[in-house]
Amino acid sequence: MSFPALRSSPVPYSQDLLDSLHNIATQLRIDSIRATTAAGSGHPTSSMSAAEIMACLFFSVMNFDPQDPGNAANDKFVLSKGHAAPVLYSTWAELGFISREHLLTLRRIDSDLEGHPTPILKFVSVPTGSLGQGICVALGMALAARIDQSPMRAYALLGDGENAEGSVWEAAELANYHKVDNLCAVVDVNRLGQSQPTMLQHHLETYQQRWSAFGWNAMVVDGHDVRQLLEAFDTAKRTRGKPSVILARTLKGKGVSFIEDKDGWHGKALKPDEAEKAVAELDQQFVKSSGTKPHPGKPAAQARQFPSYKGVSAPQYQIGKEVATREATGHALEQIGKSNETIVCLDGDVENSTHTEFFQKVAPQRFIEGFIAEQNMVGMGMGLAASGKIAFCSTFACFLTRAADFIRLAGLAHLNVKCIGTHVGVSIGEDGSSQMGLEDLSLFRSMANSIVLYPSDAVSAWYAVDLAASHKGIAYVRAGRPKQPILYDNNEEFQIGKAKVLRQGKDDAVTVVGAGVTLNEALKACDQLKKQGVSIRVIDLFSVRPVDAATLLAAARATNNTIITVEDHYEAGGVGDAVSEAVGPEGVKVYRLAVREVPHSGKPEELLAKYKIDAQAIVEQVHAVVPAGVR
Repeated sequence: MSFPALRSSPVPYSQDLLDSLHNIATQLRIDSIRATTAAGSGHPTSSMSAAEIMACLFFSVMNFDPQDPGNAANDKFVLSKGHAAPVLYSTWAELGFISREHLLTLRRIDSDLEGHPTPILKFVSVPTGSLGQGICVALGMALAARIDQSPMRAYALLGDGENAEGSVWEAAELANYHKVDNLCAVVDVNRLGQSQPTMLQHHLETYQQRWSAFGWNAMVVDGHDVRQLLEAFDTAKRTRGKPSVILARTLKGKGVSFIEDKDGWHGKALKPDEAEKAVAELDQQFVKSSGTKPHPGKPAAQARQFPSYKGVSAPQYQIGKEVATREATGHALEQIGKSNETIVCLDGDVENSTHTEFFQKVAPQRFIEGFIAEQNMVGMGMGLAASGKIAFCSTFACFLTRAADFIRLAGLAHLNVKCIGTHVGVSIGEDGSSQMGLEDLSLFRSMANSIVLYPSDAVSAWYAVDLAASHKGIAYVRAGRPKQPILYDNNEEFQIGKAKVLRQGKDDAVTVVGAGVTLNEALKACDQLKKQGVSIRVIDLFSVRPVDAATLLAAARATNNTIITVEDHYEAGGVGDAVSEAVGPEGVKVYRLAVREVPHSGKPEELLAKYKIDAQAIVEQVHAVVPAGVR
C-alpha cells in the first residue's frame, strides 16, 4: 500500500535519529518478548506492532521529564490498548526509569508491572485495557491543559479493534466540537483482533474517511516507518482548530517471521525456545548508528500550582422551606466553583435539570458540555482528575449507569471523579421507569474506593457536595427531583460515614432508617404512629458507604433489636443491603421496604404508595413487626 506524503518537502530528520528510533523499536520488541515469555502470558504480538509508534513518541515527539513521570507539565500519554503493557514497560526501561531485569517480573504477584497498566506505576495516570476508554481520558487531559492555558499535549494509543466501541466516537465527536487541537490519537491498525481479523482489517482509507467525517485531521502512515510517523506527529502539532489522528498500518508480531501477521497469536507468550529464535531474528535487524540515544524534549513550561480545596460556607436555607436536593447540589457546586480553580463540572445536556447551570454561569471556562454521551463524560472526568482537577459529572442517575465501566476504572485509580445523580427513584413521577434511577446505589456501592452520600434535604445536599469534593477518590451524591422540607440548621455538621438520629425516645419500639424522600415519609409515619401510641426512632442514613454501623447498632439495641429500612430504590444493593451488612452479623433483624417491581408512570405520591415506600407502608410495617406488648 502506498502512503501519501504529508508535506510538500521532507522534514530534515537526521539519518542517525531515524536509525536510532529503528533500533529502539527493535529493542522494545525484544524486551516485550522476553518479559512475556518470563511471565508465561501476556500480549507480545500486540506490543510488537506498536514498537515504532512508542519509539517515536517517547524519544522524539513528546516533551516530558523521564525521571519525573508525574510532572504535571509533561505531555500526557494514555495506552488505551492496555494489553500492550509490555511495550510500555519496555519503553520506560529504555528510558532508564526501570531496569530490564525488572521487566522479567511482569505479571507476578509481587511485581508492580501488572498485566494491564495501573497507577501503582508513576508513569501510569489511569488504568487501561478496558478498550474504548483511553481516548476519552486523553480528551479530558487535553481539556485540562486548555483550562490551565498550558502548552501540554495529550496522546492516546488505540488498538484498531477498539474503534468498534461507541465511546471512541463519543470522544471523537466532542473533541471536534470543542476544537481540541492539543489532542492526538494514534490507531495501531494491525488488522488482527483477539479471535479473528477486525472488521476493517487494513482498509485504511475507510478508517480515514470515518475519522475525517468526525472532523479530525486524519493521516494514514506506515506504522513501521519512523520517518512517516515523525512527519505525521509534526503535522499534528502544527494543526490548529481540530484534533489529529494518525492511522498507522502495522503488523502484529512485526519483525519475527513465524508470528508476523499470523492469526491465533493474540495474548500468547512465546515458549522459551520460540522466544530465543525470535530474539535471534530481531538481533539481525539492528542497524549501525552513532549509538547516541535520542532524548525526549523537556516540558514546555512549569505546571501551575493551585491552592488546596477550599470548602463551602454555610448555606442560607430556612427550616421547613421546601427545596429539591438537586437544586441544592447545583448551588453548592456554584459556590465551590467560585472559590476553587481546581473544580471542573461536566454535564450531559441536562444542566437545566441537574442545576449545574449555576456553576456554568460563574465558571464557564471550567464547565464542559458533554452532551448525550455519558461514557465519554465520565472518561473526560477521569482525564481531568488525572491532571489534578476535581471533576464533577452530573446527569440523571439512570444515565450514569451506562458509564459503569468508566466509573469502575476511576475507582481503581482513586481518581477525583465525583458523580451527582439526579431524578432518582419512583419519586420523579410521571416520566416513567426508563427515567427512574433505581440501580444507582447498587452500582456505586460496589465500586472500589467509593463513597456514597444520600442527602435528604437541601442543607445535607449542600454539605454532601462539599464532602465529595474534599474526599480523595470517587464519590457519588444521590439527589432527588421533588422539593423536600429543610430539616437541618444551616450549620449542621455532616461527615462521611456518619448517620443522623432525627427522632428518638426511651420507649422507641423500632428503628426506621430512611434517606432522601423516604426519610420524610419516615418522619410522617413517626407522627402518625405517635398518635397511635407507638414510638419509633428515625435515622437519616446520609452516608450509604461507608455506613455508620455504630449508630445503627446502638439504635437497634435500644429498639428491640429491630430495624426497618425504606428506600426509593430497588431492593438489591441499596439502603437495605447497606444496613443489613452493618448490623445483620450482630443479630439485628432488618425488614426492608423497597421498590420490588418495574414501576409505572404516575404522580410521585401515588407511586410511593403503590410501591409501598410511603408513610402508610411504614406504619403498616411497624405494626407487623413490633410485638403488641411493646407498642
